[in-house]
Amino acid sequence: MNAQTSDIAAIESLLAFWADAGVDACFEEAAVDRTIVIAPALKAVAKATESVTPVVDLVDQTSEARRLANGADTMEALAEAAASFKGCELVGMGARQCVFGRGDPHAPILIIGEAPGADEDAAGQPFVGKAGKLLDRMIAAAGLTDRVYITNTVFWRPPGNRTPTPQEQAVCAPFVERAFYLMKPKAVLLLGAAAAKAVLKTDEGILRMRGQWHDWRLAEGDVAAPVMPTLHPAFLLRQPQAKRQVWADMLELAVRLDGQDSA
Repeated sequence: MNAQTSDIAAIESLLAFWADAGVDACFEEAAVDRTIVIAPALKAVAKATESVTPVVDLVDQTSEARRLANGADTMEALAEAAASFKGCELVGMGARQCVFGRGDPHAPILIIGEAPGADEDAAGQPFVGKAGKLLDRMIAAAGLTDRVYITNTVFWRPPGNRTPTPQEQAVCAPFVERAFYLMKPKAVLLLGAAAAKAVLKTDEGILRMRGQWHDWRLAEGDVAAPVMPTLHPAFLLRQPQAKRQVWADMLELAVRLDGQDSA
């Protein structure tokens, strides 16, 4: 079948663009999704050990995380315990440091995001980049400044700022749950689908969950609080029209908190 003239022109234009960019050879025989960044060394290790059963499995890693987390009696000690934990795969994937939390450790609101990004990895604090600055502005506008503590479901930057996997979140969950236990917040705000699914143990979509109150109750310690999922600030940077929805959620959170304070 003969190609159309327009198709040939488009292909020639694309090839010319690649040539100008320095592309002169195929890297691999098949296409590869480069949005998923995996270090070549990790690829080699995975291929060499794909038939080998890991000595340390997810259960062992989670148990160690829980041991370290439960030994912390303050949020400061919990942050140090998380930094000493080496059982999360993200520790060996290029992250500079553990990014645990920021804010008032005695605050009535616990905010949980998904994972640190490049700015957070450099600064050692969560939500300090563009998305974090937007979050801070919304918190301030809702009258909640100095009334929040912010953390994530994982504490090391995933390669390429990808979404953390459920396994990575599960390994770090004991630290998140311990933070919930130590703070005993009056309300919890979950930012984004990954955080909502990890904390609430659900596969429901964020658009269906956002703005709705849920209950988070620990299996031990008799600690519970109302939880509201909302859209992630990074999503708002790409879709500014959704800010109205998150602003409504912030106001609902502030009303809920003020109602509990006056009760």
